Amino acid sequence: MKHILLAEDDLDFGNILKQYLEISGYTITWAKDGKEALELFKNGTYNICVFDVMMPKMDGFTLAEKVVDLNPETPFIFLTARKLKEDKIKGLKLGADDYIVKPFEADELVLRLNNILKRTEKASTQLQQAEIIQIGTYSFDTKRLELNCNDYKKQLTQKEGELILFLFNHKNQLLKREDILKSVWENDDFFSGRSMDVFISRLRKYFKQDPSISIESIRNVGLEFKVS
Repeated sequence: MKHILLAEDDLDFGNILKQYLEISGYTITWAKDGKEALELFKNGTYNICVFDVMMPKMDGFTLAEKVVDLNPETPFIFLTARKLKEDKIKGLKLGADDYIVKPFEADELVLRLNNILKRTEKASTQLQQAEIIQIGTYSFDTKRLELNCNDYKKQLTQKEGELILFLFNHKNQLLKREDILKSVWENDDFFSGRSMDVFISRLRKYFKQDPSISIESIRNVGLEFKVS
């Protein structure tokens, strides 16, 4: 059974959500505020996290930042009653796998959780098989999720690792946006598209040590990961 860390301060909503997720086959550990959730994360092992954005003691965004520092491989999604575009962008930059606005159908949440976990497990298997990849002057350790270039070392999140592996396997080819989204995000909706843009910006910074590597955008078409 997959273990979810749920952080939700609304007791009625949290209780209903916990029961529904348990009926759907998940094991749930429920924290009533962000600070409690962080302590539970430090002392437990979770397959995925579900964080409400507005919580006492520590909000969901701050909680996610600390969780990523502790274990960047754990996927997480945000729940929120706010529809502000700025909130969605902030969630994307933190590496959220999804962002769900309340009210929502519990079935929708379960479907999204299932899809994220399937994709994460599939990607983890692919990364474990690849091991060390040489990309220009960089070495990419897919098992440790580390990108190294001389004295530069970057610890990657799993999504960053998935994206690098996909781009490298299709290097020097023009890739359509929808093909990248369907392969790495398994979804080509607006949220996934904005998420990909954020991740591509990160990768450009990571690879700036080697001028022979570039990620070029072709307007209204897609991307090309160039390695000369």
